Amino acid sequence: MGLEDYRRKRDFNKTPEPSAELNNENKGRFVIQRHKATRLHYDLRLEMEGVLKSWAVPKGPSMNPGDKRLAIQTEDHPVKYLNFEGTIPKGNYGAGEMFIWDEGIYKSVQDNRELIDQLENGNLKIEFFGKKLKGEFSLIITNRGEGKNQWLLIKKKDRYSTDLDYDSELYIPENLSQEIKVRELDSGDPVKPMLATLHKKIFNKPGWIYELKWDGYRMIANIEDGKVSIHSRNGITYNSRFPNLVKDLERIPHNVILDGEVVVLDETGIPIFQELQNYDSSTSGSLRFYVFDMLFLNGHSMLELPLLERKSLIPEVLEDTVLSVYCDHVEGMGTTFFDKAVEAGMEGVIAKKADSVYTPGYRSENWLKIKAHESQEALICGYTDSEGSPFGSLILGVFKEAILVYVGNCGTGFSFDQKRSLLKKMEKLKVNESPFQGRLNLKGRAANWIKPDLICEVVFSEWTKKGRMRHPVYKGLREDKIPVEIQKESENTGLNSRGKAPSKSNALEVDGRLINFTNLDKIYWPDSGLQKYDLIDYYIKVADCILPYLKDRPQNLHRHPNGINKKGFYQKDNEGLLEKWINTTKIYSKSSDRDIEYMLCQDEATLLYMANLGCIEINPWNSRIQNLERPDYAVIDLDPSEQNNFDEVIEVAKVAKEILDQAHIKAYCKTTGSRGIHIYMPLGANYTYEEARDFTKIICYFILERTKKLTSMERTVRNRKGKIYLDYLQNRRGQTLAAPYCVRPKKSAPVSAPVEWKELKRGLKITDFTLKNMPSRLDKKGDIFKGVLSESIEMEKALYRLEQL
Repeated sequence: MGLEDYRRKRDFNKTPEPSAELNNENKGRFVIQRHKATRLHYDLRLEMEGVLKSWAVPKGPSMNPGDKRLAIQTEDHPVKYLNFEGTIPKGNYGAGEMFIWDEGIYKSVQDNRELIDQLENGNLKIEFFGKKLKGEFSLIITNRGEGKNQWLLIKKKDRYSTDLDYDSELYIPENLSQEIKVRELDSGDPVKPMLATLHKKIFNKPGWIYELKWDGYRMIANIEDGKVSIHSRNGITYNSRFPNLVKDLERIPHNVILDGEVVVLDETGIPIFQELQNYDSSTSGSLRFYVFDMLFLNGHSMLELPLLERKSLIPEVLEDTVLSVYCDHVEGMGTTFFDKAVEAGMEGVIAKKADSVYTPGYRSENWLKIKAHESQEALICGYTDSEGSPFGSLILGVFKEAILVYVGNCGTGFSFDQKRSLLKKMEKLKVNESPFQGRLNLKGRAANWIKPDLICEVVFSEWTKKGRMRHPVYKGLREDKIPVEIQKESENTGLNSRGKAPSKSNALEVDGRLINFTNLDKIYWPDSGLQKYDLIDYYIKVADCILPYLKDRPQNLHRHPNGINKKGFYQKDNEGLLEKWINTTKIYSKSSDRDIEYMLCQDEATLLYMANLGCIEINPWNSRIQNLERPDYAVIDLDPSEQNNFDEVIEVAKVAKEILDQAHIKAYCKTTGSRGIHIYMPLGANYTYEEARDFTKIICYFILERTKKLTSMERTVRNRKGKIYLDYLQNRRGQTLAAPYCVRPKKSAPVSAPVEWKELKRGLKITDFTLKNMPSRLDKKGDIFKGVLSESIEMEKALYRLEQL
């Protein structure tokens, strides 16, 4: 659906609602907003494909499976609407008060079906992990006629459901305005904690600082007018668990948001994770909140300040506290600091760039965690039996692109009492079938399967080639996280060095720009298993060669965010949809009677940003913005019909080469990456589009004359009669073609590859050039296409020579 309807219905000079910006993080978030407009209703919004798919639920959601709540699908909303609360002024679309009733994360409960496919089929099966909405729901379309906007929202019977009457209005605060005010500063909503990337080895590097890595729960503390709220990065509240810490934070005489780690220390000052897990007033050990960052202070955002400036103010803020203490650091001496930390019994260290800004909600390579031992959070999916013990071992899994994968069994690290306590929890979650796809080899041990709701942390020696943890040891349960976020932790192998793609759900700093990558494990080419990661890695490697063909040229984005087997779409107009640092240009469109805001790909950072949007194929204009009406080259597009093979296309290209040589036209050729060949003639921006088109048309007539059995200049497909189309119309203003070296959304990930004329021989295949082998080809041959941008033919002399043929 996109955001066109959302944008059309609103005047953003008159409404406080967020602008129409796509956001392809696709983190699986949801929000339900109580909307007191003309009629009171609740808006359900699911993050999907860069937008929020939205439904208006007149009576609000219900946790009673007997209630079938009508849900009217409305226009898509921007992802920033996840945090929107306030009053839409009278006279605007949707005027009235809007309040966040619930929010959290959701996931599909059909592991083998994409959410977008379920949506298109009108039958969504999802599980909510909210504060009010929990468990499984169905969202089912009821009208299949025009509009298709009436759905039913139905709760599935599970441990969260109720048989009692359910009224959403009973679950709102008494004072909505006060609640909204608190939420505006509550970091659990607008600000998510910045996350660190796993890094393999410690290092000494100028401009970096090093902190101890505390083994506890990551917490955000919000203090406003003496009122304290502490919660995990996913909004799980811990005020009741740590009341002494709440009282300690109440001593702070400032309105402030703090980021840190809650731990329980033993007598030597070393964290005891299992004591934290079971913490209450009788727990032995000392509770501490180690504060290492500050996000807001007295109404002022500190997110854009350098890290050291943010940290410098923390000691003064914590002046009157006892349990809340400043997490100090060292500058330089990373290796020595790490060795001493591990020797003392700590997990490791966190390395941070001293001048890094705070990027909420993202895993950044400006913060790196270096551990003494491998560790992994995993979902408990079952357990094996054992004589004389509550159970033998835990069967563990993690999510990979919404699919649960097995990562091994863990049978050590428990006391007998811990096993007995854990078994009680697991028995309540028993299910009949394995949550994994396919059979597991458990070496003859009987499995008891459970719903994967419990999260544990284990330490282990290494990952095996099959993706199993070697020698895992149980460390404890984690209650500060939710199941959908438990994935194999990716490792950063470099410090933003060029030639390295980012780790999963991570960020990469390029040309001073921070690009946040998402869903890197998503399969883009199912036939070969190539992922989004491979696409981004390829464009990093060929950036120097492809960028000259993209810079200053308006881009027609051809996006395939769900891979080549899902329908893609073109995106020309990017008004308000891109990061502020990306250059754009506005060009008037006669057909639309308005300006179109085109993206410009000026640097490597923008190239990678496009790749993260799912732009497998890159399509620039033939001209640059400095001389928009004059193309840099003219193109003959040899476009085969279904009946033609590639050898026949090569045969026609060779004839074209003979004619061009006779006219003294130095031309260049490349595979299209699909089924055809593009022949480029450099023009040096010396001719208009009309002149380029007419000149190319004449060349095509000469080619047609010599290849009548194989070629056609009929524009209508049925009139070509199975012949190769000599397409000269690619030379019109605004027409775009796949750029040299860009990947195509075809099987095997072929590249639109410049080739030498002598390479055009029978037997050559499009799939000889792919994203896997093109970087090494460029290393050997360099850019053999660069003459297209630096040379120019003389049309008049070429036409004279053609007349002599």
